[in-house]
Amino acid sequence: MTVAVDTNILFDILLPDPRHVKQSLSQLNLYSKKHRLVISEIVYGELASQFHEQDMLLQFLSDTSIFLVSSGPDALWTATRAWKDYTENRTLDFQCKACGKLQPLECTKCSNAIVSRQHILPDFLIGGHALFHAGFLLTRDRGFYKRYFPELQLLA
Repeated sequence: MTVAVDTNILFDILLPDPRHVKQSLSQLNLYSKKHRLVISEIVYGELASQFHEQDMLLQFLSDTSIFLVSSGPDALWTATRAWKDYTENRTLDFQCKACGKLQPLECTKCSNAIVSRQHILPDFLIGGHALFHAGFLLTRDRGFYKRYFPELQLLA
């Protein structure tokens, strides 16, 4: 089995995030023992922002047995179709990362909608890559991927 790894899992370990570092490291170790771990070009690019030299990034990937796999046209096409669906149907609601439930958030003073960061195309490219090159994605953003890539098996 091949498992794609989302950037948030790797950032939890590299930065480290006190809330998630133990679980992310545990999950990465668990899946690396039995399965091939891969990342997309997008994850590679996001990771590169944390390294001063390319050799250090390549060493990290080697040490963690993570392989860079190019997305290819089918994964990119699927990702952009999901992105198009998202942009045509997105709301100002907030989405739970765990279950995907959408709910509005209003200012208690003026009742205007409070908006948050919307998902961007790279999020969808990670999902499309995982779907075509692994079928499994190790991530903390389960709600988002569950909604736009329902065929993708999510590991957390």
